[in-house]
Amino acid sequence: MKNIVLSTLNAKYIHTSLALRYLKAFSQNDFPGIQIAEYTIKDPAMNIVSDIYQRKPEVVGFSCYIWNIEETIVVVSMLKKIMPGLIVVLGGPEVSYDTEYWMNRLPEVDFIVVGEGEETLHHLLTELEGDRALYSVFGLAYRNKQGQVVINPPRPKLALDDIPTPHRFAEDVPSLANRVVYFETSRGCPFSCQFCLSSIEVGVRYFDMERTKSDLLYLIRSGAKLIKFVDRTFNIKRDYAMEIFEFLIQNHSGCVFQFEITADIMRPEVLDYLAENAPPGIFRFEIGVQSTNDLTNNLVKRRQNFAKLTRTVTKVKESGKIDQHLDLIAGLPEEDYNSFRKTFNDVFALGPEELQLGFLKMLRGTGMRHDADKYGYLYMDHAPYEILGNNILPFSDLVRIKRVEDVLEKYWNAHRMDHTVRYLIEREFTSAFDFFQEFGDYWEERGWQKIGHQLEDLFTRLHAFLKHRGTAKLDVIEGLMKLDYFLNHKYKPRKIWWDFTLDKPRQSDYLRLLAERPEAVSRSFAALGIGEKDLHKHVMIEKLPFRLDRYLQSGELDRTSEQLLIVYFPPDASAKPQPFTLALEPTSA
Repeated sequence: MKNIVLSTLNAKYIHTSLALRYLKAFSQNDFPGIQIAEYTIKDPAMNIVSDIYQRKPEVVGFSCYIWNIEETIVVVSMLKKIMPGLIVVLGGPEVSYDTEYWMNRLPEVDFIVVGEGEETLHHLLTELEGDRALYSVFGLAYRNKQGQVVINPPRPKLALDDIPTPHRFAEDVPSLANRVVYFETSRGCPFSCQFCLSSIEVGVRYFDMERTKSDLLYLIRSGAKLIKFVDRTFNIKRDYAMEIFEFLIQNHSGCVFQFEITADIMRPEVLDYLAENAPPGIFRFEIGVQSTNDLTNNLVKRRQNFAKLTRTVTKVKESGKIDQHLDLIAGLPEEDYNSFRKTFNDVFALGPEELQLGFLKMLRGTGMRHDADKYGYLYMDHAPYEILGNNILPFSDLVRIKRVEDVLEKYWNAHRMDHTVRYLIEREFTSAFDFFQEFGDYWEERGWQKIGHQLEDLFTRLHAFLKHRGTAKLDVIEGLMKLDYFLNHKYKPRKIWWDFTLDKPRQSDYLRLLAERPEAVSRSFAALGIGEKDLHKHVMIEKLPFRLDRYLQSGELDRTSEQLLIVYFPPDASAKPQPFTLALEPTSA
């Protein structure tokens, strides 16, 4: 086999496929003609087919997941029409379950590699070059001479250290800084969550620690900027996790590392070590909460102590060192709309930097899919198999929760209006969920989900919603929105979404005052040494009807005097805008 193409359709261009690199690393000594060809699900099928065709492969293998299987099928069908002799192999989690279904549905596919693929693919390629004793290839599905589907027994688990490193390909180095590098230190998961494929593999296997450190150091020194660990529970083995944390703190060179952790088993001594030693911003934690409903968690065999989870998330947040991304799943068994509202509010109250709201997917091979009828689940026939409702959560409720997700992404996870959203949730709405739900419903009524948006639109649409519902203290909220709008810009914005409260002569008077008496603002403002000319170029000012400084420090809403909001936009675009305030004359309010 001279030309072998290993391919996948990534969700985004910045993603990379760890699976393809493992497969190539395992087989390249015996099959030096292996090429990796990565595309995205947004690439036109014709472009993908054309590129693969020009590589003249004898064998093409695709790594298949729920996010790319349907697009991959289109590509495979086209390839087989123009290259009838091409051998097509599929592998990956999406085709490792219900394998006979896939073989019957896709007559263009010659082989499916089931489960862990490195050794199976190598064995298959060897047989294709030799005696074609396909019956001997454990972990392989194929058709016999009568056209019947044959699924061989599964392959025993690999000794992980027998797999060559997937991280040393010279062709990857030029793009390391611009793409996400995926990395694993272990395979398997100790838990049994019925909605997750990881629960099917019993036990956890680890790669050698020295090999892991060597690969990480190579990637860091080669320019990687973001490394995502794909271990299902990175912190399950405390000593192993601690050793890697320590190693990365000593050698990070500015690279950022993301881990999936189980928060309720995080040991206090690990949290103390990270709080004391981790440089701010180099670690990110992804924590799957999914639900805070005890009955729901029991039904899906999810062991979770929410009190201990809260302790961990709170301690990490208080350290100020590590961003946290918390995950929820809407649609789990016995979680109706009101129960999910409680779950959302429980988790939002922890203050994560990002709250990911997902919807239950009936993945092939999982216990949830097996028990779907028990709870009256309706779900999509094809990937991603997302639910359409169940006995207690009808489609109408799912649609409403979808609106929450949409607004949550735009207004919380994107961090465009942190000051404003916190104020609204704490003072104007019953709960976080109610804010996102009411705003999401309004967004949908206006048809805004059908059109794009720029930064300014997000502010004007929130303002329109708040006016529509007769929100109290709108002038205060507008002040916070103005602050958030300024902080979203690297340079002094040319465009604003409100009418200035200060006319040009008054603005000039205030800017002259700032130039002549900068210490009236603060010592730190005076230390900037900004001349009047640069004030006009790099500073925005606006009058606010309350004491912004007191609100930001203590949450106290003091309307006894006005304040001047002063935002300095440094000429260096890498520096963040800096807000200041100047007390003005008392008002009669």
